[in-house]
Amino acid sequence: MILVLCCLAQFMVILDVSVVNVALPSIRADLGFSAVDLQWIVNAYTLTFAGFLLLGGRAADLLGRRRVFVFGLLLFAAASLVGGLSNSQAMLVIARGVQGLGGAIVAPATLSILTTTFSEGPERNRALAAWGAMGGAGGATGVLVGGILTDLLGWQWILFINVPIGVIAAIAAMRLIPESTRAAAGERQFDVAGAVSVTAGLVVLTYAIVRTDVNGWTSPETLLVAGAGLALLVAFVAIERHASRPLVPLQIFSSRVLTAANVVVFMLGSSVFAMWYFVSLYLQQVLGYSPIRAGIAFLPMPLAIVAASTVAGRAAARVGAGRILAGGMGLIAIGMVLFARVPADGTYLGDVLLPAVITATGIGFAFVPVTIAATTGVERSQAGLASGLVNTSRQVGGSIGLAVLATLATQHTTAVAGSGPVDAAALTAGFHRAFLVGAGFALIGSLVAAVVLAPRRVSAPRPAPAHAET
Repeated sequence: MILVLCCLAQFMVILDVSVVNVALPSIRADLGFSAVDLQWIVNAYTLTFAGFLLLGGRAADLLGRRRVFVFGLLLFAAASLVGGLSNSQAMLVIARGVQGLGGAIVAPATLSILTTTFSEGPERNRALAAWGAMGGAGGATGVLVGGILTDLLGWQWILFINVPIGVIAAIAAMRLIPESTRAAAGERQFDVAGAVSVTAGLVVLTYAIVRTDVNGWTSPETLLVAGAGLALLVAFVAIERHASRPLVPLQIFSSRVLTAANVVVFMLGSSVFAMWYFVSLYLQQVLGYSPIRAGIAFLPMPLAIVAASTVAGRAAARVGAGRILAGGMGLIAIGMVLFARVPADGTYLGDVLLPAVITATGIGFAFVPVTIAATTGVERSQAGLASGLVNTSRQVGGSIGLAVLATLATQHTTAVAGSGPVDAAALTAGFHRAFLVGAGFALIGSLVAAVVLAPRRVSAPRPAPAHAET
């Protein structure tokens, strides 16, 4: 039951990254977002999610995993309620940011609970396979759920639906999950300066990237704002080096396996998050699909992700997580290249279905092995930190990747359209540019996994039996 509850919470949190994608045209029409500003509905969530994941993982280790888990669920539910009631752009973006904070508390707590509940080895691998499948399926199912709710009830319900789920899950957690030991009062110190500096740095850097469609990549405005973002990230590293209780003890990166796994998951987020975004826009803005029809069009993807995740968990134990991960990232790259060939007058069966299934299969083969690689051998006291790192890398990759690819797509679409109207051909050309660059991100991840992780067999070892089982 603990596994079911953690998977449900992870599914809800990851679903909210992609659930808004199908609803974006409806939200834009209702609240008046511009084409460039529309991505902040996604990035407000992913940036705060990424920036505070490590603090959430640390809080779970120090304050008690059940206590932090329940608080995160209730905060997530409350922010969802406010978001659904939003009547302005600012109100919705702020609510999405607070949602991301709630998700940043919930996600590492779920993984920390699982890594301390299940013994390292086959038992934990099976639990992480289920958890990874829910994370992958959440991203794919979000567009289906978003399409159904937007068409039948309105875009507000993609947020309202989280309220009862969050409350029920919090009540169940109080009954099912045993509380972990809290750290002594003198040890319960939080690196708030680190969390604020890394979040601010990511927001400022992303803003600089987004504004390049107006200012250009080499303009003084872009360079100044990007420099400020990078300075904040450098300050974050300096804070971590000298903090008595750092958010990220830098020595954890002495593990080559953990570092490589986080690089790969960064590339995974950079390619996959943008894929949901652009495929959804292609279906609705180019092929003319309604939100519910677009959502249904995504249905084969969560099915492929769940099937591949199930196989990946078992395969990782036999041949090593690194090899499975390299193959999964390679499939994502192939799928993105095929997406870069969709025509302006394309069809779902002829042009979208095959790359969708290939990409989704790659996601399923990547999610579970990268989680195993990033948490294998980590001490119990740092389980929250390791889980926070892998989630952070994915969300940061997703935020920056979406900002880069959305900007490149918009700029290329504008160039193709010239002084004329932006038609389906111009939109599709912009999407092609984004898909090709996204394929490059996935290919880099595949190469890192093949070179660093595949030769090392980073799947969790099977523990030797200490006594006969009865």
